[in-house]
Amino acid sequence: MFLAMVLDRLSRSLQDVLTIMDRVQEKKAGFRSLTEAIDTTSPAGRMMMQMVASFAEFERAMLKERTKIGLDAAREDGRIGGRKPKLKPQQQQEILHLVRKGKKTAADAARLFGVHRATVTRLLQRKLVA
Repeated sequence: MFLAMVLDRLSRSLQDVLTIMDRVQEKKAGFRSLTEAIDTTSPAGRMMMQMVASFAEFERAMLKERTKIGLDAAREDGRIGGRKPKLKPQQQQEILHLVRKGKKTAADAARLFGVHRATVTRLLQRKLVA
């Protein structure tokens, strides 16, 4: 249903749709769907809009729940999300050693290992705080 997709982009909850509908109604305007028989200038149209918004909110909640279940199952299988680290643990230790001993700056170490300076800075912050 096209309207449900539009509502999904328009708002995050039924409450948001109701607030938007109230604002539109305050301006003496309405919403008329070209693909569905919904016209918010009539009571039946407002009810249909609310029902479609409820289904859109329900679908969003179900998608969120299924995603969480899938991520939890992947973690149980030992898989983790996100990008692969740019630096191997041995490279990270080498950078820490070079910077702590004062042999290289963070920027020099980044150039040496072919990564962005921010990558080295985050590494140093993580390791120095931990």
